[in-house]
Amino acid sequence: MAGFDEVKATFWGEGLYGVQPPLTDAVVEDAERQLGVRLPAALLEILWVQNGGVVADAWNAFPTDVPTSWSENHVPLDEMMGIGRHDGQMSLLDTAYLVEEWGLPSPLVLLCGDGHCWIALDYRVCGKDGEPSVTWFDVDDSTELPLAADFQAFVERLTAAVSLDLDHTDGNPSAS
Repeated sequence: MAGFDEVKATFWGEGLYGVQPPLTDAVVEDAERQLGVRLPAALLEILWVQNGGVVADAWNAFPTDVPTSWSENHVPLDEMMGIGRHDGQMSLLDTAYLVEEWGLPSPLVLLCGDGHCWIALDYRVCGKDGEPSVTWFDVDDSTELPLAADFQAFVERLTAAVSLDLDHTDGNPSAS
């Protein structure tokens, strides 16, 4: 398991897809006002490095103990939304619309997803000023899977999807 600072330093992948303009204190304050929640400090630390975009291959999966519609042993984190309204790109600020559109519970802040599946900060237990857990939501299956108690713990368990790919019929991860 990697430390938070190690992941933060190498979290973002190549390219500008999904990248919002750099954060400012005013943008963060406005986002928290619009979202109606306090964003986790660990999330903001990563977004100060780069405000959304493609996640590096080393950190693009979160291992699970149970199968999901995505994989037998993980959920994907290929990209993560930032905060902003740049070139029509999806953003954390689109959460309210997306939660309503896809029939998700509230309050959440969506980090990534494609409509059918989402990874979100889940404020249902902690309240708007608390430290949210991280949850996987599968809209098609009407299921949810708690992933981590908080965002920092989520980040510290991220790994490379390729390290979790199963290529043997005996269910053992590939040795490559």
